[in-house]
Amino acid sequence: MAALLPAEWIKNWEKGGKSEFVQLCRAISENKSHDSMGFRDIQQALYELAYHVVRGNLKHDQASNVLGDVIEFREDMPSILADVFCILDIETSCLEEKSKRDHFTQLVLACLYLVSDTVLKERLDPETLESLGLIKQSQQFNQKSVKIKTKLFYKQQKFNLLREENEGYAKLIAELGQDLSGNITSELILENIKSLIGCFNLDPNRVLDVILEVYECRPEYDDFFVPLIESYMYMCEPQTLCHILGFKFKFYQDPSGETPSSLYRVAAVLLQHNLIDLEDLYVHLLPGDNAIVEEHKREIVEAKQIVRKLTMVVLSSEKTEEKEKEKEKEEEKTEKPPDNQKLGLLEALLKIGDWQHAQSIMDQMPPFYATSHKPIAVALCQLVHVTVEPLYRRVGVPKGAKGSPISSLPNKRAPKQADSFEDLRKEVFNMLCYLGPHLSHDPILFAKVVRLGKAFMKEVGTVKKFVSDRVVKFQSDGSKQEDKEKMEILFSCLLSITDQVLLPSLSLMDCNACMSEELWGMFKTFPYQYRYRLYGQWKNETYNSHPLLVKVKAQTIDRAKYIMKRLTKENVKPSGRQIGKLSHSNPTILFDYILSQIQKYDNLITPVVDSLKYLTSLNYDVLAYCIIEALANPEKERMKHDDTTISSWLQSLASFCGAVFRKYPIELAGLLQYVANQLKAGKSFDLLILKEVVQKMAGIEITEEMTMEQLEAMTGGEQLKAEGGYFGQIRNTKKSSQRLKDALLDHDLALPLCLLMAQQRNGVIFQEGGEKHLKLVGKLYDQCHDTLVQFGGFLASNLSTEDYIKRVPSIDVLCNEFHTPHDAAFFLSRPMYAHHISSKYDELKKAEKGNKQQHKVHKYITSCELVMAPVHDAVISLHLPKVWDDISPQFYATFWSLTMYDLAVPHSSYDREVNKLKVQMKAIDDNQEMPPNKKKKEKERCTALQDKLLEEEKKQLEHVQRVLQRLKLEKDNWLLAKSTKNETITKFLQLCIFPRCIFSAIDAVYCAHFVELVHQQKTPNFSTLLCYDRVFSDIIYTVASCTENEASRYGRFLCCMLETVTRWHSDRVIYEKECGNYPGFLTILRATGFDGGNKADQLDYENFRHVVHKWHYKLTKASVHCLETGEYTHIRNILIVLTKILPWYPKVLNLGQALERRVHKICQEEKEKRPDLYALAMGYSGQLKSRKPFMIPENEFHHKDPPARNAVAATVQNGPGGAGMPTSLTINTVRLEEGTAEETEKLKEKSQGVVKVINKAVNATPKVTTSNGNSASNSKIVKEKEDKEKSGKEKDKEKKDKTPAATPEMKALGKDGKDKPKEERANKDDKAREIKEKTPKSDKEKEKVKKEEKASKEEKSKTVVTIIESKSASEKEREKEPSRERDVAKEMKSKENAKGGEKVPVAGSLKSPVPRSETSESEREQKRRKVDTHSSPSHSSTVKDNLNELKDSSAKHYINHTAPTLSKSKEREVDKKDLDKSRERSREREKKDDKDRKDRKRDHSNSDREVPQDSTKRRKEENGTTGSSKHSKSESPSDSPRLNEKEKEKNKSKSSGKEKGDSIKAEKMEKSSSGSKKESRHDKEKTEKKEKRDSTGGKEEKKHHKSSDKHR
Repeated sequence: MAALLPAEWIKNWEKGGKSEFVQLCRAISENKSHDSMGFRDIQQALYELAYHVVRGNLKHDQASNVLGDVIEFREDMPSILADVFCILDIETSCLEEKSKRDHFTQLVLACLYLVSDTVLKERLDPETLESLGLIKQSQQFNQKSVKIKTKLFYKQQKFNLLREENEGYAKLIAELGQDLSGNITSELILENIKSLIGCFNLDPNRVLDVILEVYECRPEYDDFFVPLIESYMYMCEPQTLCHILGFKFKFYQDPSGETPSSLYRVAAVLLQHNLIDLEDLYVHLLPGDNAIVEEHKREIVEAKQIVRKLTMVVLSSEKTEEKEKEKEKEEEKTEKPPDNQKLGLLEALLKIGDWQHAQSIMDQMPPFYATSHKPIAVALCQLVHVTVEPLYRRVGVPKGAKGSPISSLPNKRAPKQADSFEDLRKEVFNMLCYLGPHLSHDPILFAKVVRLGKAFMKEVGTVKKFVSDRVVKFQSDGSKQEDKEKMEILFSCLLSITDQVLLPSLSLMDCNACMSEELWGMFKTFPYQYRYRLYGQWKNETYNSHPLLVKVKAQTIDRAKYIMKRLTKENVKPSGRQIGKLSHSNPTILFDYILSQIQKYDNLITPVVDSLKYLTSLNYDVLAYCIIEALANPEKERMKHDDTTISSWLQSLASFCGAVFRKYPIELAGLLQYVANQLKAGKSFDLLILKEVVQKMAGIEITEEMTMEQLEAMTGGEQLKAEGGYFGQIRNTKKSSQRLKDALLDHDLALPLCLLMAQQRNGVIFQEGGEKHLKLVGKLYDQCHDTLVQFGGFLASNLSTEDYIKRVPSIDVLCNEFHTPHDAAFFLSRPMYAHHISSKYDELKKAEKGNKQQHKVHKYITSCELVMAPVHDAVISLHLPKVWDDISPQFYATFWSLTMYDLAVPHSSYDREVNKLKVQMKAIDDNQEMPPNKKKKEKERCTALQDKLLEEEKKQLEHVQRVLQRLKLEKDNWLLAKSTKNETITKFLQLCIFPRCIFSAIDAVYCAHFVELVHQQKTPNFSTLLCYDRVFSDIIYTVASCTENEASRYGRFLCCMLETVTRWHSDRVIYEKECGNYPGFLTILRATGFDGGNKADQLDYENFRHVVHKWHYKLTKASVHCLETGEYTHIRNILIVLTKILPWYPKVLNLGQALERRVHKICQEEKEKRPDLYALAMGYSGQLKSRKPFMIPENEFHHKDPPARNAVAATVQNGPGGAGMPTSLTINTVRLEEGTAEETEKLKEKSQGVVKVINKAVNATPKVTTSNGNSASNSKIVKEKEDKEKSGKEKDKEKKDKTPAATPEMKALGKDGKDKPKEERANKDDKAREIKEKTPKSDKEKEKVKKEEKASKEEKSKTVVTIIESKSASEKEREKEPSRERDVAKEMKSKENAKGGEKVPVAGSLKSPVPRSETSESEREQKRRKVDTHSSPSHSSTVKDNLNELKDSSAKHYINHTAPTLSKSKEREVDKKDLDKSRERSREREKKDDKDRKDRKRDHSNSDREVPQDSTKRRKEENGTTGSSKHSKSESPSDSPRLNEKEKEKNKSKSSGKEKGDSIKAEKMEKSSSGSKKESRHDKEKTEKKEKRDSTGGKEEKKHHKSSDKHR
């Protein structure tokens, strides 16, 4: 504490210190704001002054003078000064320094005139008083004070019983016991009592005791006895009454004693009137507080033991159990608890309404200990009844209920009765909190409290909960801010009461369904967030708060186990009733257990759902909460241990959710919000629940297993969908779907869920799927996508137009602001456009009554324009401006906004369903057992349905006609093709077809149908041929990047596309009618905007068949590639796609056989490893075999004999004026080239060499020459093609950029490969043999090769350009170049050959190959000349078949000679010396060429009979490894396992054909080796195998093996 007297004041006392001190004291005295503070400050100031005197800093007379001045400032100043002297007396008496003591004595002497002697005698020590001369002797003074104290405090006034007279007590009792109803007052009686005490010398305490005894016997006279005792107590000491009562209580504290209730009541009344203090009386009562706490703890332990016994599996005999029970009963008998006086007093207090004292007694005890005793709980309930009575009568009584009014307590000191809700909060809520779960003793009070809660919620109006800022806003009439705050406080109090009192009490009530329903009446006014929070507390915390509840929980679980063990489909009703009974009181515990069982055993779902019919509304709500809690359980893994599938517990819960929410009226908001929250958190597992709920409640199924009939039905109206579109006939979904819709709209969840799902699709892959197995990521993606489609479908069919339009924003907002993927955004917007257009159309129809069809169409088109114009503007922002150069926003929007419903009417589906109904009606007529009224009803139902379907069909037909009219008008503005038609098709496929065809099964059908429609409409700038070619040519990448369900949809799309193509292919008449004169089948693509072409520009029927064969071939090639990758996704997806396209592919026998072999191989390999792939492969294999009888040989599929040359093709001129290339070839191979280039680049590593081999097989097979004697083939073009495949994707793109419109014609050049002459084939084959001996190029050489490739590619593209576009300056320039460039290309090729042009040596079947570099000049000249001329475009069937035979047999026979490919690092070690040697060797071999060919021919025919088994064995050994035999890798997909006898004959007769076959094979191997840049990892194994099998090979081959080993 800071000093009040600074040292300066003391030093300068006379000058200014004294006045300063006086001023300070005055200031302190005058400051009356803090009285206690002023007292302390003045004390301190005086003490410091006196202390300075004691220390000698100030003279005692100076101090006494100043004290004389300040003594008047306060009345109590002398007393304060005496206190200061007292303290200093004690302090100085302890000091050894005598001077200080002397100073103190002098100071006190100087101040004697200020403080009176008596005060000093009270406070100072006797020795000090003696030294001051105030007393004579300290010893005498001490003795005197002791005597006085003894007399005062210890001497008793004795009452001698002998002197007391009985008459006095008799008169006293008569006085107190008389009739008090007259004018007798307590004052009159008190006077008489005083007289009696005096007269008969009675003991006053004894008299008081008698008064209390009489009062006990006459409790109704409170008004008389209380004032009497109060008056009497003025004569006694305050404690007397309490002591007498305590003595009375003590008397009954024997173990056998029982305190009478009258005593408790008297004590309670006296406490209420404050005649005694509770603290004083409480100590006299037993048991002690410690004993009570111990007892409470013991109860908890006992409860836990009971729980343990119930949960333990007891395997003891019944006898021991009975003995235990008996023992427990005996213990209970012996241990009768002693009388608890505290509780007795508490009960009495409650009965008379003394809540304050009762509350303080309960506070001394453990929570709910007091109310756990029934009498106290009942007493407290009664007090609450009385308190709430007026308010309850006013607002709580239901209409029509009378009820029995409760009279108020006669006691004026009882709590005030509640007239308003505010009064409730003050007293009643507090009382209820002390009651806790023991409100269960009084169900009527429970109902009253709940009804008051309901009335409160009604009165304050709607309660709105804004979850975001956790504020509850109440809207009441004219309520001010204060009222609102009061209401908020009241609401939170109500929630607390519900949590702490109502729900626990419900748990202790014995299956009281009425209370449960009553409680729901209040609960349903709370937002679900509050309800669920209450249920959470109830389930997870409440049951641990009290021993009784602990027991109840255990008993409930025990009973639940008993019921669930016996629950089956047969006993659903009785079990359901038991579940219902149990659920009324403890729903959370019961449902928790039931859900845990459902998660383990999914076969329980149906019986459990059926057995829940006896639940109350509250229980259904609790069930919803329990489901959400079970779903959100953080301890449960959502994936199975293999990490590839969703856990079965989650699937079971989802299934249960769907069933239970559909069947019973449970609120959905919480569950939907949970799913939304999970999506916000980036978790999509729980979409399974939404999927199930929508499926069950709305009847909207999403399945990939739909039949084509169902799909067709799904393209009709709503009625047709319901009847024919789903697997199960889904009935009675009207109510449940309405409930689902309302839940979504009321809580604004419809659009957020859609957007979250749309965003989460990519989230699954890029965020959620990081660590997860690819298979699981695919499943989650599919689940997310399917749920989006299903949910969007639900919204589209259930929301009204206004609701939908109000909620879904425009397409640009969806995509740009909400980042919704475009396909999903259009999917959500599509119904909105349809709604919009139809409503506008209806408006226009009403406005003008014109009924003509033309008028209607015109109005429809007008309404379309009005609605879609803003959409056209909006979509522009979705893509780069460059996109709109090729396709118009109008076309893009039209494509995305239409559906199958708009394009075609499924007449067959309508007919099918109508016929079904007719059959049903006939069956009803024939049914004799059905009662007539039921027959009538059923027939009416069927007739009504039939009428609806026919009406719907008519409506759709009109609609489709209007849409087609609209499209006819629009089509000219659709495709702008400012760059090229090829680019237009690319954009169309990329932005429209591919995203939408994998969106849903119906969209897949729609895409195929739309392409056909665009073709049929003769849309300008649309090349149907190009479009189909792009779709069929490269399916590897598309298939590989699909999920399982997307693959299924993609398969459907391809199936529909193939269906169209097959229809055109099947009949010339159909082809001529639907394609013959259409711009989509022009083969020469002239300058943009010019689509008029003469007949020669159109693709004729036979050439179209060639093209279709090529497409089938491409599909086979892609399928085989995917099947051979070994990649799970590739194999699974291609098998799914193949299964879907089975009706239309394969149609050609040899392609089908090739597929069959690969699939058989998959079946063998995957049987143990990947059972799901095995199952898929087996399924497809079986279906493929059943299709075999319908397959046809190749020559029946397309005409293979050469037609007259001039019939179709003409020579290619350098300008567009000349006739085009052979039309069959126009479309043929650019896609192939692009595909192979991309494959070599992308799949280098994955396909491990396989891809290239297959690519080459594909390239080689079509390049079979006609036998028209062209000796010098277009080998140059073939070579260019090889170069292209080596060059990779990037260069391919460059090529496209240079001559974008040229691609179709480039294909023509590619197809020219078929016209290969025999000599060139032989040379190529020999070249392959030579290359086997050569070593790979060095890096520099590689670079040169790349340059050559680039140059050759440019040459090719430039050559082609001349045929396509109308002449421009730049094109004329190009026309001069081709011949020069060909020379360059020729030189490059000879260089390439000179350097050992291929990277990897490949085994061939010739012993003396001829190097290409040695090809004669005349041949080269011929090649150059032949570039501009074409032989017949058709394939040569004989040569092709020979090729297949040769490949097959030679591969089998020479399987030992396949040399492994070399790795990059080894390529770098190669010397030029080796190259030179190999060249010399090749020249020598050239001479032996003819002889070897003959030998080989013989070998082939022999090996055909001998080797098959051996080769298949080896194939089995080597399959799956990347370095497996060249036979299995390089054989054409169309080769057959056995040779056809006729083909053998042809083979013998045509040696040239055989040479070609070998050369093709060698060429393929060259390409495969040159294309691949990575060495396969099994090369060494392969090499060793080859060396072991070297027996049939020539010596040169063996030498070659040695040399290649050296290089290694």
